[in-house]
Amino acid sequence: VYDLGQNITGWARVGGTGTAGSPVTIRFAEMLNDDGTLYVENLRSARATDSYTPATGGAFTFEPHFTFHGFRYVEVAGTTVAPELELIVGIVLHNDMTPTGSFASSSELVNQLQSNIQWGQRGNYLEAPTDCPQRDERLGWTGDAQVFIPTGAYNFDVNSFFVKWQRDLIDSQGAEGTIPSVAPAVRYMAPEDDQDGGPAWSDAFVICPWVIYQRYGDRRILEESYPAMRRFVASMEARSRGLIRSDEFVWDWGGYGDWVSMDAPEGSSVGATPKDLIGTAYFAHCADLLARIADLLGRERDSRELRDLHRRIVAAFQSEFVTPSGRVLGDTQTSYVVALAFDMLPIELHQSAIDRLVRQLEARNWRLSTGFVGTASLCNVLNRSGRPDVAYRLLLQEEFPSWLYTVKQGATTMWERWNSYTLDKGFGPVSMNSFNHYAYGAIGDWMYSHAAGLSIDLSQPGRPPLSIRPEPGHGLTHAAAELETPFGTARSEWRLEEDGAAVFLQIAIPANTAARVEIDADFHPIEIGLRSDATQQGSREIAELVVRDERSTGPQVFTVASGSYEFRWRRASTA
Repeated sequence: VYDLGQNITGWARVGGTGTAGSPVTIRFAEMLNDDGTLYVENLRSARATDSYTPATGGAFTFEPHFTFHGFRYVEVAGTTVAPELELIVGIVLHNDMTPTGSFASSSELVNQLQSNIQWGQRGNYLEAPTDCPQRDERLGWTGDAQVFIPTGAYNFDVNSFFVKWQRDLIDSQGAEGTIPSVAPAVRYMAPEDDQDGGPAWSDAFVICPWVIYQRYGDRRILEESYPAMRRFVASMEARSRGLIRSDEFVWDWGGYGDWVSMDAPEGSSVGATPKDLIGTAYFAHCADLLARIADLLGRERDSRELRDLHRRIVAAFQSEFVTPSGRVLGDTQTSYVVALAFDMLPIELHQSAIDRLVRQLEARNWRLSTGFVGTASLCNVLNRSGRPDVAYRLLLQEEFPSWLYTVKQGATTMWERWNSYTLDKGFGPVSMNSFNHYAYGAIGDWMYSHAAGLSIDLSQPGRPPLSIRPEPGHGLTHAAAELETPFGTARSEWRLEEDGAAVFLQIAIPANTAARVEIDADFHPIEIGLRSDATQQGSREIAELVVRDERSTGPQVFTVASGSYEFRWRRASTA
C-alpha cells in the first residue's frame, strides 16, 4: 500500500515486475483502516480497481486512460516484488482551468485548509461540478456547485466551465420549468414528471450564472439562460402555497434541507431547519437576482413583476416564519443565517436575529452546526452584521466540528461530513462518506473577501469593481490574497505591527480600474503612500489617487486609482 500524501482525482501509473499471464491488481482508497488496509466501505458499489495482465514476464509500466478514481492510497498486488516508490505515480486529472487566486495567512492550519479547498475543487471540477470522485456517484450536483461557486471563482478561472454546465442545466429543465438535483440529468434521481431538485439545489440555475457575471463581467450567460430562468422562477411560484415554497401540503418531500447538518436527527442527513423556510428564502433570492438580470437585459416589465414577486415572498416569509421579537422558526443556526443572508427580516429585527445566532454559537462552545446550506453564508453573515470576531473564532476553531478539526486529522481535501472521521468514533456513516467533497470549502469566499479583504463585483455600474476590505487581527497576524481579474492582478496584504496596535496594508490595483478601500473605524490612518514600484503614476499627487469619502459615518472609505500603495493605521486607543 502506497501513500501519495495527497488525495487526488485521476489514476496511477504503476511500474513493477510481473509474471506472464499473472494479473496485477491495483486498488484505490482515500483512507486507511487502523490495521493499514484500504478503507473502501464508503465506495459503495464502485470497484475502484484496475487490472493488468502482462503478456510477458519482467518489467512493465501500466497506465490507464479511460477511467478515473478518487484516492490517496494505492494498493498493488500480483507483482513479483513490491515496486519501488518511484514506480508509483499519481496522475492528477481535472478540467483545464487557469489558477487565478491565492490566499495565505499567519496560520499554517488555515493555509492547509486553503490547499484542501483548492485540491477539492481540482478533484471535482471534472466535466461537471461533481460532488465526489471516488464512489459510485460522480454526479453534477447542483447544491454543491451553488454553495461553492463564489470560492471556486476565486481559485480558478471557471467562466467557460460554468457556461458549459449552465447549458447542461438548460437541457435538463423539466416541461414545467423545474430544474433537477443533478446536471446532466439522471432520471433515477426523481420521477420523470417531477425533476425538481428542491431549495438550494435547483436554485443553482439562477445563482451560478449571476456569480459568473459578477466575477467576469460577461453577461452572455445571462442572455442565453434568461428565458429558461424565467420559467424556473415561474415553476417555483406555481408549486408554492401562498408563496411558501416546499410546503408539505403541496410537496411532501420538499428538498434536501440543510444537508448533513450537525443538528440532523439520528440516522438522517436532513437538518432540523424547516425545508419550507429554506425553500421560501431561496425563492425570494432567485426572484431578486432575476429582477436584477431583467434590469440588466432591458426587460423592464419582467423586472417590475419580479420585484413585486420578491416583495410578496418576503412578506409571506415574515408572516409564516418570524415572530415579532425576531425569533425565526426552527431556531437553528441555519434558520438565522438564511434569513439574514437573503434580507428576509425587517430591518428592526436584524440585531435580535444576529444576537440569537451568536448566542447559539456560544452555547455550542463556538462550534457550528450548519450543513451545506447554512455553512456557505455563515461567516459572511457574521461579518456583515458587525461580528467578524465570531467569524474568526469559527474559522480558527480546532475542536470538532470545525474546518480545522479535519485539517488536524490529516485531511488534504474537504470532507463531505463534519464527522466523516472523528478520533472518538472513527469513520462516519459509510452510505455517504466522501473525503473529497468541496461544499464545506465555501468558507474560502470569506477567507478571500474578509480575512484578506479582496473581492470583485462587476454587477454594480458606477462603483469601483474591486473592494479592499480587510479584517485584521482576531487571531491572525497576517493575511494576503491575490486575484487575476479581467483588468489584471489585484492584491491585498496586511500584517499587524506594534504588537497589534497598528496595521500595515499593501495593495495593488490593476490598470484601467479602481478600488474601494474600507478600514474599520477603530483605526486611524497615519500614513498613505505610493509604493516605489508604482512608476506608472508618474508625478501625480497621492491626493489625486486616494480620495477619502467624507460622507461615510462608519468605516473609513477611500476610492483608489490603479497603482500600488502602502497604508498604515493605528488603533484609535493608541493613536
